[in-house]
Amino acid sequence: MAVVVEQTIPFAREQLDVENTARWNTLYPLIRPSIKAVKTAGGQTVLVDQTLANDKFVRVVVVGKAGNFSSRLLSDKHITAVVTDSASGSEPSSKDLAHAVNEAGHRQHAGIVILRSGKQKKLTTLENELVEVELKEDLEVDHLIHLLGAATEPTRSSIEKTREVLQKFLESSTTVTSTFQTGKEDGRPAVSHADGEADGYEEARHAIAKALDSVLRPHLNQKDGITHSIHYSDINGLSRLENYILGLEIATYLRNAGLSYRLSTSTLLQHKDLARGFSISACPVPTHNLEAQPEPTNPLADEATEGSNLTKVDSRYMKFNDNAVRSRIENGCDAVIKEEPTITRYDEIVGDGDCGYTLRDGAKQVLKFIANKDLSELPQTLSELVRDLEVNMGGTSGALYCIFLTSLSSALASTESVAAALSVALDQLLNYTRARLGDRTMLDCLIPFVETLKSSGDVDKALVEAEKGVESTKNLEAKLGRSTYLDESATKGVPDPGAYGLLVLLKGMSVSEQ
Repeated sequence: MAVVVEQTIPFAREQLDVENTARWNTLYPLIRPSIKAVKTAGGQTVLVDQTLANDKFVRVVVVGKAGNFSSRLLSDKHITAVVTDSASGSEPSSKDLAHAVNEAGHRQHAGIVILRSGKQKKLTTLENELVEVELKEDLEVDHLIHLLGAATEPTRSSIEKTREVLQKFLESSTTVTSTFQTGKEDGRPAVSHADGEADGYEEARHAIAKALDSVLRPHLNQKDGITHSIHYSDINGLSRLENYILGLEIATYLRNAGLSYRLSTSTLLQHKDLARGFSISACPVPTHNLEAQPEPTNPLADEATEGSNLTKVDSRYMKFNDNAVRSRIENGCDAVIKEEPTITRYDEIVGDGDCGYTLRDGAKQVLKFIANKDLSELPQTLSELVRDLEVNMGGTSGALYCIFLTSLSSALASTESVAAALSVALDQLLNYTRARLGDRTMLDCLIPFVETLKSSGDVDKALVEAEKGVESTKNLEAKLGRSTYLDESATKGVPDPGAYGLLVLLKGMSVSEQ
């Protein structure tokens, strides 16, 4: 997880013109060609999707906010219609919306549900086949959109059963929000929770578990005949990797709690508060209305895991001394931990501000992991370490380190020197990232170090070239990552934090007490 220090979007809000409803009325049909624009009696534009005009399910109409457009409105194909504007300062009536849906060809259906964002939770039955729901939060709207689309076929085919789900949602759903602030608590990025409490961020699982403890507390005694509908939204654009971590930790928590669940996700924008974070909404739903999500299966992954547990990775060419290896690893990790404030300061200028914390926490995890390991079996130990870091080290840098170390553990078992093994691992890493030398990333340190070490066999020369690479990032234009959104003047003179952190690690590891 990361901390927002400055807004890092490529265009200003005014330039994007996201609140211009005319723009959305033009863009939406381009995004989804099956959309038909229909005018209401009051002059409002209703965008009706004709794809499912002939099915008999309940229709879902969403009155959206143009400047706060939910990602679910763009991705969920079960949404029948969307309204993004309000002529004369008023939203179209539910009856006008129902008429627009029917006029667009949706005549054979089980009923219509209108979803609106408002000031209260309220369900109103206007006619036998027309129901209006008002919700207070955009998160709740997103959650209900998914819930209605994922409901069982008998539920979606009946306005009465759909109304039961809506009533259950209004009575039982709970929400929680956690955001990452620019301030610090106990020397760590501050995480602000719904109860107003702020604490220092340690690991993703801790922050997510605290949020889940809060949002699920009223529902934990409901298990038999219940599917827990859980919706999480990233706020102001978490990275894809961070979203994957969020989803994994939520699913793991639910499995450990013995809860049947169905998980969904969306993105929310909050223009007034640029802090990023996540929100979670939970609602227990009877299984006859919502089936539980099946557990994912991956036979290849299961086979690989089983094999890795049984096969010992030995080096055929090199022998490793436990004390010497331990000394180098400890010195490198200690150096990173000590230098965390500098890495963080650099990343607060050119990135998300989390690089220092990520590397520091990763270093601490490595020290903890190797404490009782036999480092003379280095390839095997590295292989086991990667599985530990995959869970406990977040961020983009965490993923890159794991890929590199996975390849390195195999290469150490099959090559004749550490330099050759590092070269093999680097080649493998380059297959997984578009970053290259000169792109202002950690590779501006790693590539010259590995190439020089392989060609010369001299660690000192390799460190000199690595340091030159890090220095070069002070004047390089960022081509990947969030730094690309910043003006070049904002990054000039500041080294890439990931490259600098790696240099600190390599320098520390070059010093051995043996």
